[in-house]
Amino acid sequence: MFKSDEIFLSSDYTAESLPKGEYEVCTFQNCDFSNSDLSERVFIDCKMIGCNLSLAKLYDTSFQDVEFIDCKMLGLHFDSCSRFALSFNIANCNLNDCVFFQVNLKNISISDSQIQNADFTEAVLSSATISNCDLLNSTFSFTNLEKADLRTSYNYSIDPERNKIKKAKFSLLNVVGLLDKYDIIVK
Repeated sequence: MFKSDEIFLSSDYTAESLPKGEYEVCTFQNCDFSNSDLSERVFIDCKMIGCNLSLAKLYDTSFQDVEFIDCKMLGLHFDSCSRFALSFNIANCNLNDCVFFQVNLKNISISDSQIQNADFTEAVLSSATISNCDLLNSTFSFTNLEKADLRTSYNYSIDPERNKIKKAKFSLLNVVGLLDKYDIIVK
């Protein structure tokens, strides 16, 4: 199935999943995908606005140039998505407990979002802009953060010895998140 330039308003996909197919330049607004199966769907140049995608299954799901705005996205396994042309931007979303293990998020923009308890182990966040995001208890281990901009984000704990951070940008106020492992007091 192929859908193009369609708007899906307040649709509930919790009982019956969104039909498999390719969705191009579509807008999903206030739709409920929570606990649904979005496996093997293709989303190209789509917008998801005010949607609930919490705990949706994303096996081989393709997100190409997708915008997530004001969405609830708890517990998503982006590591299960199709890696082909994976690209999306996120604004004002809740991404708590998401898994980005080994996902290439180069140049991604995430703003004004809550990303607590997320797993960025071995992810590529080079040249990413993560602005005004709460990263409390998120895991960064062997993560590539080269040239990433985290100046306005907070509550992160990033070990410079276990992550690539060359030319990454951090604010002086929140740089203490790079020193957590030393258990020192900075005032």
